[in-house]
Amino acid sequence: MSISKKIINYLDERGYKYEILKHRPTYTALDASQTVKKRINAKIKTEEVAKTLVLKAGKKYFCAVLPANAILDMKKAFSAYKKWLLSKEKERAKKEKLEKIELAKESWMKKNIFGKVGATPPLGGIIGLKIFIDTKIAKQKNIYIGSGEYDYLIKLPTKKYISTEKLIKASIGINKKNKIR
Repeated sequence: MSISKKIINYLDERGYKYEILKHRPTYTALDASQTVKKRINAKIKTEEVAKTLVLKAGKKYFCAVLPANAILDMKKAFSAYKKWLLSKEKERAKKEKLEKIELAKESWMKKNIFGKVGATPPLGGIIGLKIFIDTKIAKQKNIYIGSGEYDYLIKLPTKKYISTEKLIKASIGINKKNKIR
């Protein structure tokens, strides 16, 4: 299988300079980063490989993009989403009771999100969701995002990605090394 023409056309239409990296099938961003490093000798940092999570707050869905070696801080992600929503849609934010945040259910993702579950391409125009990006990955020169497939990553210049996709920067991740269990 190869990467979708829909993705290629999307990237081309927006003037991205991108590189597609094929690797053995993986099911986590962390595994993909390790595989790409070992198998094709790519010089990438784990902090550059994006983990994309689809979240639900109230009745709305959005994405969080963070480094492969990070864990999503649900409280920070919820806070960032509420702050953004209040700044953009005060009336809706007041009506909607935002009491919790949760991961999107796999069944919902299969019906509503482009690509395979766990390989969501964090491209707003493709998936139709607002995207929040962790400040740590936003500082990297390049970002490697999911392609919708388990065996491809897409390398993009981070600044172009953030500006083109109109991402919201927020501190939403916790580095796995620093997590207290």
